[in-house]
Amino acid sequence: MRLDKKVALITGAGSGIGRATALRFAREGALVTVGDRDASRAAAVAAEINAEGGEAIGVAADIADEKQVGDMFARALERWQRLDILVNNAATFRHRRVEDCTRADWEHCWSVNVHGTATCSQRAVAQMRLQGSGAIVNVASINGLVAMPNWMTYNATKAAVVEMSKSMAMDLAGYHIRVNCVCPGFTDTPALQDAMDEIKLTREETLRAVVDPRCLIKRFGKPEEIAAAILFLGSEEASYITGATLIVDGGFTA
Repeated sequence: MRLDKKVALITGAGSGIGRATALRFAREGALVTVGDRDASRAAAVAAEINAEGGEAIGVAADIADEKQVGDMFARALERWQRLDILVNNAATFRHRRVEDCTRADWEHCWSVNVHGTATCSQRAVAQMRLQGSGAIVNVASINGLVAMPNWMTYNATKAAVVEMSKSMAMDLAGYHIRVNCVCPGFTDTPALQDAMDEIKLTREETLRAVVDPRCLIKRFGKPEEIAAAILFLGSEEASYITGATLIVDGGFTA
């Protein structure tokens, strides 16, 4: 197995890409902390892993809250005594135009997508430095590479995650900690459905107006397809890869 007895913590793992990643990691032998803002979803995914014969705990944490992040990592380390892989997947999807965006909108997006990712990474690095090894995979978005209309706050914060990943890779290489970034395209998740509801587009309208004109593989991505990329970057198969941005978007940005 590719992650045999590796200890992983995955944020936003109660649904979508995070859930698919938690399940895939566990099936590859990882011991998984399922982090999610929703306690019931975290517990459900952990139970799913345990029912399959894996090992997991569910921990509720809003990554915008530094105390909750600290408590989540304390729980994980109490259970597993080490941390080999952190997947920063949790995100918020509030979308705003420049003329509509309030300071509260900015603070909401920044506190989760940027500050939350940085806070979780800081906690992980404290443990990984003691071990002398580790891997961090940050989940950004193609929105961080190519802007999309009416999504300024999301675009900007995901662009920040892409650049944070490169900076972290530079700063942490001396501790044998690799940091990479995955940029998913339009992926069939509850978060995407929420975004479509917010901008009042149906799945069919989104496919016709947004995905089909640019995506070379004419469909939404599957959470499991993004999880496969995250697995690769978190595994020893990517031992010579750090500071990289892996685009998984069906050719949308090509």
